[in-house]
Amino acid sequence: MTAASPGRLAGRLALVTGASRGLGAAAALAFAREGAHCVLVARTVGGLEDLDDRIKAEGGSATLVPLDVTDGPGIDRLGAALYERFGRLDVLLGNAGILGVLSPIGHIDPAVFEQVMAVNVTANWRLIRSLDPLLRRSDAGRAIFVTSGIANKAVPYWSAYAASKAALDVLAATYAAEVAHTAVRVNLYNPGPMRTRMRAQAFPGEPTEQQVPPEAHAEGLIQLALPSCTLNGQWIAGDEAARLS
Repeated sequence: MTAASPGRLAGRLALVTGASRGLGAAAALAFAREGAHCVLVARTVGGLEDLDDRIKAEGGSATLVPLDVTDGPGIDRLGAALYERFGRLDVLLGNAGILGVLSPIGHIDPAVFEQVMAVNVTANWRLIRSLDPLLRRSDAGRAIFVTSGIANKAVPYWSAYAASKAALDVLAATYAAEVAHTAVRVNLYNPGPMRTRMRAQAFPGEPTEQQVPPEAHAEGLIQLALPSCTLNGQWIAGDEAARLS
């Protein structure tokens, strides 16, 4: 009987935000299956524990971090804790995001708009600020940020979400330019419409059987997380790849 070959991410340390469900959970499970130790970040403790059970059932390992990504000092402490325990970070998947509300611009409650920006933009800046030194300590640091096609369009009532993703695109592209001469690679991944809670919030009447499951994006995200990935500063249309798979 031949021993199973090590996974493509064997020995790598991968941090995933918004890991308790949807794309984050699917990506974390895929990374763990490929041998990565996953640091799972989300607000929902129960969701994290359920995912941890799934990962362990398949022989993987994870560290659970119940944390709201809008807690900037908490993200700073996370970076310090990862340095103390692991000394580096190999993969960062900035996945956590919220839709906010679909509404005319002038009708959006200021608190809602600010929350969308806090989760979708500012939190990712705090992650970069805290974790960039750890990614640079990796032999092949990989940062992936989840974006949306709405960032490149002007669609009525989508202003808060679209503006936040457009800002994230520029933030990540600038980060990619700044690390171009290092071993770190930074890319944006657009999964497109998926069978997630966010999609149900935006389109409550859409039949779920017509929606792409988050798991369809596992391979695309693995490819961007691999040490062999040479892409940097790219906007990846993952929804097109998922439809072809």
